[in-house]
Amino acid sequence: MYPEIMVIPMREELTRAGVAEARTAADVDAAIAQPGTTMLVVNSICGCAAGKMRPGVRLAMQHGTKPDHAVTVFAGQDRDATERARSYFAGHPPTSPAIAILRDGQLVYLMQRSAIETSTAPAIAQELARAFDAYCAPANA
Repeated sequence: MYPEIMVIPMREELTRAGVAEARTAADVDAAIAQPGTTMLVVNSICGCAAGKMRPGVRLAMQHGTKPDHAVTVFAGQDRDATERARSYFAGHPPTSPAIAILRDGQLVYLMQRSAIETSTAPAIAQELARAFDAYCAPANA
């Protein structure tokens, strides 16, 4: 684990964009239990991938269509919360960073580190905006 003082700016980069922090497994479960769509971000200290992911998420959160809820855990810092978050990604290997969209607690979209580290922040934002449109747009009545 890194000293908390080192990760505060990385935490705040997402919380300032409106992404709530889950620091415990119970926090994760409560966030996922909310009805509708939830973006679940696995943050990390990794400079190359997470350094693109956080700005990409911030840009995507400016898109017209967004998830109903957004929550983040910090890998390597909040271990129980991260482990619980990853439990919702059944069948997928754990990676950090990662961005998931769940609808009513069920995984419908997952962007893992392999896609994040080979993209730019604007490309990540564009892909997330596409996913928001596909999975988070209200159903037409």
